[in-house]
Amino acid sequence: MNVNEMKELIMNYVIKEYIDDDDVKITYETPLISSGYVDSFSMVSLLVFLENKFRIKIPPSKATPEAFDSVNNIVALVNQYLKQ
Repeated sequence: MNVNEMKELIMNYVIKEYIDDDDVKITYETPLISSGYVDSFSMVSLLVFLENKFRIKIPPSKATPEAFDSVNNIVALVNQYLKQ
């Protein structure tokens, strides 16, 4: 899976699971956590989705609000663990 496919997959998941308003348009850089789209409970479900989908393990110390605050940040985080 290339980076663009990964971005689309994660973006689609975030929109489907966390964006209730059809008028809300997010980009790969939209702040997800600091804008309130993803809360701490949702962050846990997103982490589980990423670990299952990509068959990786992200340590709790790396699963920070900053790491989950945009699709681009999430892709960068996932890529760190795909290479191991």
